[in-house]
Amino acid sequence: MKHSIAKTWAMPDTYLILLAVAVFAFALNFVIPAGTFDTVITEVNGVERSVIDPGSYQSAEGGPAGMALFAEGGGIGFLNFAFEGMVSGSKWGASIGVFAFILLTGGAFGLIFASGSVERGLFQVIARNRKAGHFYLATLCFLFSLGGAVFGMGEEVIPFTLIVVPLLVSMGYDSITALLVTYVATQVGFATSWMNPFGVSIAQGIAGVPLMSGSGLRMALWLLATGGLAAYTIVYARRIQREPRRSLAYASDQVFRDKSVSAASLQTMVRGDGWVLLLFCAGIAWMIWGVIERSYFLPEIATQFFTMGIVIAAVAIAFGLNGLTPNRAAAAFREGAQQLLPAAMVVAFAKGIVLLLGGDDPEGASVLNTILHAAGNGLADVSGAVSAWFMLAFQTVFNFFITSGSGQAALTMPIMAPLADVVGVTRQTAVLAFQLGDGLTNIIVPTSAALMGCLGAARLDWGVWLRFVLPLQGALFLFASLAVLVAAASGF
Repeated sequence: MKHSIAKTWAMPDTYLILLAVAVFAFALNFVIPAGTFDTVITEVNGVERSVIDPGSYQSAEGGPAGMALFAEGGGIGFLNFAFEGMVSGSKWGASIGVFAFILLTGGAFGLIFASGSVERGLFQVIARNRKAGHFYLATLCFLFSLGGAVFGMGEEVIPFTLIVVPLLVSMGYDSITALLVTYVATQVGFATSWMNPFGVSIAQGIAGVPLMSGSGLRMALWLLATGGLAAYTIVYARRIQREPRRSLAYASDQVFRDKSVSAASLQTMVRGDGWVLLLFCAGIAWMIWGVIERSYFLPEIATQFFTMGIVIAAVAIAFGLNGLTPNRAAAAFREGAQQLLPAAMVVAFAKGIVLLLGGDDPEGASVLNTILHAAGNGLADVSGAVSAWFMLAFQTVFNFFITSGSGQAALTMPIMAPLADVVGVTRQTAVLAFQLGDGLTNIIVPTSAALMGCLGAARLDWGVWLRFVLPLQGALFLFASLAVLVAAASGF
């Protein structure tokens, strides 16, 4: 009987997991009272930002208020969380902005791949450099980690995942390998950065720590973490190359293997492919320039890829590549967007969970505010390095609800920075605990829009990803714990 149950058990679908978390969030409203903070405008690194006043917390009168099962008039009740999550936010972020970004980018890549030029070009790279695959993995890992460290690469990595997944599957790896060298690498870089403008820089500004201070230790941590991830990835990738069926993504990767077979049959590049590849590279360069030089974000990047898709489709139609016609191009756009629709829906569900807890506005009554206040009071009773570790643990858990680095810094650092003075650790160590807790758990929390977008691009279910990444997450948390304890003990 036990054997039969074990044999039929399967990891719950991502939507079922999110629904269970939503039920838990709904239940908290009947146990924990909502609370509010006042905010103050302060200059952080030359920019005015709204941050909480930690001494202004007020609990809602009358204790826990509960929550309606169904709310009218655009309110939030348990059954409203999916829709409200979907329409929340603005074009600059979760959920509606990320939702549109994912769909539009997916459609654009449907147009780009419809020409067949990218697959033929990738096949030429694979055929000539198959033996150098492990070197490519390490290089990609360091490049994407650098992107996370320098300019806080997050949602921007989704389009690159769409490119790298089919390439690495064609080389005998799997989509998990592609996620390791793209998304996971960016988050490792984000967490150990010495200059990321959306994470460590804001946290240092709020904590009153000089910008870019402590860079030596952070650079060492970045090198250790990125080098460790690269080594882990290469060991894993070699095992998958030898035994492909050991991959948890073997079944879902079949669609990419099928495409690689068709690409192999069209391995000779044809007239027009060169123009498509040139336009594709120019478009990627345009996007990178925009992010670095002009601070482009979701609206601009989505439009850049949409433009790239239309131009490439027009060239492909003119050269007759893959028999592409205007109607087929339109169908390719629609199919590309459809492939990423599940990922976009998950982003909406995840945002809805935050709304069930009252949202992330410190001035609005929310359960999250009460949890934050309670954590600050609890840590005040612990001293020294132990307190620093508890700061890391709290930031790690809190990141499940507020995955935005700048948003989490604005909420937690006004409490954690003065708390560090009380318990006897430096504010620099408190910032380190924040950035490691905020960044590293982004590789696992289903509330991360960037993670769910990348999983959608790889056609990998979050439950499958969870089974794979849990041991890596444990190792990274151990690494972060040691880093924080050493920093606290040394007076960093």
